[in-house]
Amino acid sequence: MKLFILFFSLIVGIQPKDSVYALIRNEAISAGIDKTFLDKTFNHKDIKVHSKIKELFEKPYEKKSWAEYRKIFVTKKRVDSGAKFYSSQYNLLDSTSTSMNIDPLLILSIIGVETNYGTQRGNYNVFNALYTQIKIMPGKRSRWAKKELISFLKYCYNDNISPHSIKGSYAGAFGYGQFIPTSFANYSVDGNKNGKREPYAWGDVFSSIANYLIKNGYPTSEIKDPKEVYDSIFSYNHSDNYVRVVLELRNEIEKELSLN
Repeated sequence: MKLFILFFSLIVGIQPKDSVYALIRNEAISAGIDKTFLDKTFNHKDIKVHSKIKELFEKPYEKKSWAEYRKIFVTKKRVDSGAKFYSSQYNLLDSTSTSMNIDPLLILSIIGVETNYGTQRGNYNVFNALYTQIKIMPGKRSRWAKKELISFLKYCYNDNISPHSIKGSYAGAFGYGQFIPTSFANYSVDGNKNGKREPYAWGDVFSSIANYLIKNGYPTSEIKDPKEVYDSIFSYNHSDNYVRVVLELRNEIEKELSLN
């Protein structure tokens, strides 16, 4: 009997005890992620399910009224911080803007909304955020998170990063531009030309946000069609409130800069 069990295990493979690992393992290995890396990742002491994440998905910021949503992001403090950040990063932003023919204040405003100019990276371990969605949110959300977790693990494996070391949003977005893993894989750019696409290096962040917007319809012609601009921002976050607040913050920062 023992010989039969051993033989059967060798044929089908020993299934991991962790249900999430069992679900993604074969696909992750097929994506080129080493099994030893996966074993270590899914046996980590910091794995945790956050039940609050389910609640946050049910009541996202974007569903707040316009007045409530605007109050969070279009504040004097955020406008002033944006103007100061623009001045400190002017050369890099200007270089990105010129080479990619995109409004630098739009890039700046998105960063202002997403991470308050890099000061807020998120409250969740990205691995755990995606793990939680797979574990306790069955159906469409779980399937989405499975794809994102595999993409995230591939990025971490290829760049020799611990998957448990990166903080992000409850949805699993990370970096100063708050890209979900598949967006990071598809749109991130090595803006500083050091051979890596880094979510916390400003040269890469500016170029990656610009690339995302352009690939999603942002007009690179001299005359910018407002609808095309709107649609490109909407692709970043499918919310009218989000687009409106990004554009208003951008305009308020421009006003502040003109006064200095």
